[in-house]
Amino acid sequence: MDVRDMFDLSGKTAVVTGGSVGLGAQMATGLAEAGANVVIAARKIERCITLCQQLEAIGVQALPVACDASKEEDCRQLVEEALSRFGTLDILVNNAGITWGADSLNFPMDRWQQVLNVNLTGLFQLSAMAAKIMQEQGGGKIINVTSLSAYGGTLPEEMNAAAYNASKGAVNTLTKDLAVKWARYGIYVNAIAPGFFPTHMSEYLIEKNKDQYLPRIPLGRFGEGDDLKGAVVFLGSAASNYITGQIINLDGGKMAMVP
Repeated sequence: MDVRDMFDLSGKTAVVTGGSVGLGAQMATGLAEAGANVVIAARKIERCITLCQQLEAIGVQALPVACDASKEEDCRQLVEEALSRFGTLDILVNNAGITWGADSLNFPMDRWQQVLNVNLTGLFQLSAMAAKIMQEQGGGKIINVTSLSAYGGTLPEEMNAAAYNASKGAVNTLTKDLAVKWARYGIYVNAIAPGFFPTHMSEYLIEKNKDQYLPRIPLGRFGEGDDLKGAVVFLGSAASNYITGQIINLDGGKMAMVP
């Protein structure tokens, strides 16, 4: 196969949760630019519609779907609508996520459960639904979005979000476990761990701690608008057909540094 064909996603269907803004929108745009038809799923349908209109302008089809990833019925409807519109489900990007900041000695348990419901339980239930379709099709690609916070603890002064960190650590392990279990079906499961990318969820935190964060990034900058596109297209395409169960750090070299 010609290397240019390896990265071509023409005719593929990609579902991106939390896809209407931020990192999700960036990845959805990259998949569309590689030729994939894209399903944009998020709780606020208006944002999904706006992005879909922008993606259709580059020559692909795009479908907006309202979805709360923590709700089983929403996930099931998302899969059904994707299949009804496009007939296949080839790529799933599990990007939907939330966080909550609180003192770990007094963390509200309802917020703890809410974070895990979206970031971990919702990710798993949607992955399992998609994997059943992919198994019938003969394969597919699942890409989970995790975090550098999955690798260890964070000082409370910098990031006081124990539930988020725990959920992302679990996503790392789940990615590896599902990769092993589903490889026999031709289903690839990998993850992307973004470093410091200013988004609607992280912008305040990064601005607050930028003097501490920047010296820890060898490339000397935070993540930008196109930095995730290449990785998600790579993991969603035939170019990564001998890679599964891996976590790719998009962090400007942060994890390569000695602590």
